[in-house]
Amino acid sequence: MEEKKKGFFGRLVEGLNKTRSNIVSGMDSILNGFSAIDEDFYEELEETLIMGDLGIQTTMKIMEDLRQKVKEQHIREPAQCRQILIDSIREQMDLGENAYEFENRRSVVLVIGVNGVGKTTSIGKLAGQLKDGGKKVIVAAADTFRAAAVEQLAEWANRAGVEIIAQHEGADPAAVIYDAVAAAKSRKADVLICDTAGRLHNKKNLMEELKKINRIIEREYPEAYRETLVVLDGTTGQNALVQARQFMEAADITGIILTKLDGTAKGGIAVAIQSELGIPVKYIGVGETIDDLQKFDSEEFVRALFDVKK
Repeated sequence: MEEKKKGFFGRLVEGLNKTRSNIVSGMDSILNGFSAIDEDFYEELEETLIMGDLGIQTTMKIMEDLRQKVKEQHIREPAQCRQILIDSIREQMDLGENAYEFENRRSVVLVIGVNGVGKTTSIGKLAGQLKDGGKKVIVAAADTFRAAAVEQLAEWANRAGVEIIAQHEGADPAAVIYDAVAAAKSRKADVLICDTAGRLHNKKNLMEELKKINRIIEREYPEAYRETLVVLDGTTGQNALVQARQFMEAADITGIILTKLDGTAKGGIAVAIQSELGIPVKYIGVGETIDDLQKFDSEEFVRALFDVKK
């Protein structure tokens, strides 16, 4: 397990290469290029963080923290600000204990996200990991309006070795969930993972559909622990933040799965999401294999971002 963890950390360090050269290199050249801490210094740093997709609000919090600590600790050298910035970025991401309670209870996990973000792939990987951990998992193909979504999920379910409940393309998603809940109860599944739609261009329809699904789960399976995860594509940067906000209006989001962090210069969005929305990033994806989706650890993320050894 430790080896697997180390392997993932290595992939995370590698995956954050572009983000590192986008944020950290820019930051370091300012820290080393200025001889004094003045307004120009703060402005340059601020711009670098915003350009690194940390978002305006998050950047403002980090800069405010830096100014305060520079004053309190009587810091004179720009280079001394590096550790303060690292600690501050870590603090923005710390939402206390990142709960994975659903793994320990009979639970229903709704997964939402727009087309192309890696939603079905993430469900397949999560199902596979839970199964490997000794859980009985069922997946429900309730994203019935996206072409080939059911087949794609069936392929992942087969790869993960878990059961799938599905109907034909275009079927009523709530009917699929009804069948899936009945199956989960009768077969004593530990976790039911539901692939649900994410058509944000018509939020009203999405809200109605999710309400209908929620009503069925509440009525048919009230004892189940509930988790609602939204899948966001890390390469879209600030757009991912916008999507998360819109999904928050449609559903009670309990966590984020952030995909495609490998090869993006916009990895700073992981900081912005937690800091600005107060929703934990619970999983991150840095590649195609089943092990490339891992539980998120803010400490590890910041170490990988700044390539800091323990």
